[in-house]
Amino acid sequence: MRNLATEFEAERGRLLAVAHRMLGSRAEAEDAVQETWLRCAAALADPGARAEIRELSAWLTTTCARICLDVLRSARVRREAYPGQWLPEPVVSPLGGGPSSDGYAPDPADRAVRTEQVGAALLVVLERLTPEQRVALVLHDVFAVPFAGVAEVLGTTEVSARQLASRARRAVAAPDVPRHTADLAEQRRVLEAFVVATESGELDQLLQVLAPDVVFVGDSGGHFPAARRPVLGADAVGRLTLGLFGRTGRYAQRVRSRPVLVDGVLGLQMETTHSDGRPIRLVTAFAVHEGRITAIYNQLNPEKLAAVVALGDDDTWPPRW
Repeated sequence: MRNLATEFEAERGRLLAVAHRMLGSRAEAEDAVQETWLRCAAALADPGARAEIRELSAWLTTTCARICLDVLRSARVRREAYPGQWLPEPVVSPLGGGPSSDGYAPDPADRAVRTEQVGAALLVVLERLTPEQRVALVLHDVFAVPFAGVAEVLGTTEVSARQLASRARRAVAAPDVPRHTADLAEQRRVLEAFVVATESGELDQLLQVLAPDVVFVGDSGGHFPAARRPVLGADAVGRLTLGLFGRTGRYAQRVRSRPVLVDGVLGLQMETTHSDGRPIRLVTAFAVHEGRITAIYNQLNPEKLAAVVALGDDDTWPPRW
């Protein structure tokens, strides 16, 4: 059992990344991984049973994916009743956190084939998919699980698994989906320009950084005022941004911040105070394409930020890069 636990711990990081990409919830992902361990311990505690499993990694991935599929099927009702807009729980890590700072295993073979979209942009659009499409896309396109393995998880044929992944890809690439193709260097240039423009208070300067069809999504979980629908278009998003963080914005004089990685892409972690005196923590993720911001995802639901490390006294606004 000790050897089995050691083998499992070596796979835990990858399983957590698989589960989080599927579920969009860190807490649910951790529960799924823990349930995977319980099933592993029950099924493979006997050395003879363990010896029959040639690739433990594949066995664990299949088991974890099946657990996630069950969770996804039950999550639909819960999310339909969610107050306001829903965003995934962010995985926040410091800049320079190393090759596994986005939650993926460092081995390139384990990182597998990635879709061009990563971070919150991908997690948000995955909500459009059926549970089966989401599992097929994440397993095959993100973690390079062969379609035979995907079919085993879904209890279907390999042909059907391919069709599910294909439909999912079309949904992810739909014209109305915000694009995110920038590397970290370009993300930093764009976000620095965004902060400078926000600080200036000049809408025209901010519009140069925002894509014409940019979308702003805020998730407060009902704890704080937030738009119940996405804010669309550069002018509307620009005015909203300046109203919150511009020179004379609601939070301009009492906000602290630092740049962080949010699900592997550059974002901002902020802390401020609501007008009623309650502290507010925010994690803001961005999608960047062709030198402009195509989406802003503002997570301020305290229930989804409980695991995020608090800012220090030396963190300021504007953030120091």
